[in-house]
Amino acid sequence: MPPSSPGPAAAARAAVGASLSTLTGVRSGKKSYYLELRRTEERMTSAVQALEGISAALVRTRDDPRALLHGVLRAAAGHVQADWTMLALRRSALPQTETRFLAVGPDGDLVDSERALPAGLGERLRGARTDLDPTTALADGWVTVPMMLDGAVLGRLVASYPLADAADPADLWVLRILANQAAMALQTASLFAAASEQHAHAQHLLDEIERSSTDLQHRTAELQRAEGRLQVLHQRELLDAERHRIALELHDSVAQYVLSAGLAVDLCRAEALEREGGQSQSVARLVHARDLVAQAGDQVRTVIYALHHEPVGDEVVTLSDLLRGLAEQHRPALLVAVRIEGVPDPLGARIEHGLARIAGEALFNTSIHARAGRAAVLLRYLPESVTLWISDDGDGDPRELRRRLRVSQAAAADGRHQGLANMADRATDLGGTFAIRRARQGGIRVEVCIPRPGPTGS
Repeated sequence: MPPSSPGPAAAARAAVGASLSTLTGVRSGKKSYYLELRRTEERMTSAVQALEGISAALVRTRDDPRALLHGVLRAAAGHVQADWTMLALRRSALPQTETRFLAVGPDGDLVDSERALPAGLGERLRGARTDLDPTTALADGWVTVPMMLDGAVLGRLVASYPLADAADPADLWVLRILANQAAMALQTASLFAAASEQHAHAQHLLDEIERSSTDLQHRTAELQRAEGRLQVLHQRELLDAERHRIALELHDSVAQYVLSAGLAVDLCRAEALEREGGQSQSVARLVHARDLVAQAGDQVRTVIYALHHEPVGDEVVTLSDLLRGLAEQHRPALLVAVRIEGVPDPLGARIEHGLARIAGEALFNTSIHARAGRAAVLLRYLPESVTLWISDDGDGDPRELRRRLRVSQAAAADGRHQGLANMADRATDLGGTFAIRRARQGGIRVEVCIPRPGPTGS
């Protein structure tokens, strides 16, 4: 007769027993059930305490992972009742991390010197620094757990473990969690060290940039001062050349005429004195004329000396001031009026110097060759250009001057009328035009038109 099948109650008890066995990992026999449950609870409590210690250490970890690593070692030692626990990085792993070895002994103190380790643990330290095996090893009362990060072995967690031949899987899980927490802490410390190094390098570069910027500002200020001094020197050279040229002309022409006139008057006075006697009215007039000629000669010599020795100031002056200074040098022989139209914006040293040289050359030609009594200088600032006119009331012929200019530009000059070619060349060098026309006063008008410089013009 076949055996009877179990009833519903027996089947329910069997199902409950199977579920408890699956959930707790122990069989539910009446004699061992509560004992296994208590052991499992103790293991769970130990694991939770270990993880709680790691959590407390983790929130205090920044650039130095020692606090977390110390917590890992103490948690591991407490969980498996180990006398010694040790963490070691492989030699080539995380090269920027300073902390590469730590251990906790039986007294719970942190050990960071290899000399303080027992001989056997020193040998295991050397093995942990070279082992690439990603599996957990159990042998000779020791357990070694790899510290894994992104599938790579960074090092080992080593702990004495009396149950090496029959390890509890829960113990190994806890040790793996602790080892991975240590690997993460070391990785964080390595990244923090790299970031700190980059930050220090960036700060160093920033300091260098600030020093370079300060040095550049000093050099820019020095360059501006040097440019100002150079502009003063250009202006001084311009005014000195004009004064020396006028002084030479006075010495070679006017002074000689005055001296000759004085000799002629003195000769006439001597002849009149012989012919009419000392009380003659003609003799008295000739004596007065001789004195006037002598005074004129003294004044000419004074002007020549002043032109040679009058100092030029050290201040940078505007183009308007330069033109007025040139006009002043030709007075009183030539009455020069200077007029400025428009907004006198700075044109740069090169353009202002060139225009002043053109004006000086034109006024000199007017004073020496045109037999003029008056001259006018007009400087007009336009939106796109600057024009300079120098006109006089002399007897010059613009067509003849234009012919002479063409001749001097086409052939080797003989030194005569070279001033026209100089003015035309200066205008061309500045990108402008040069023309000679009839002035309203009846004489010559020199016209120069220069385009305004751009933002970088000088």
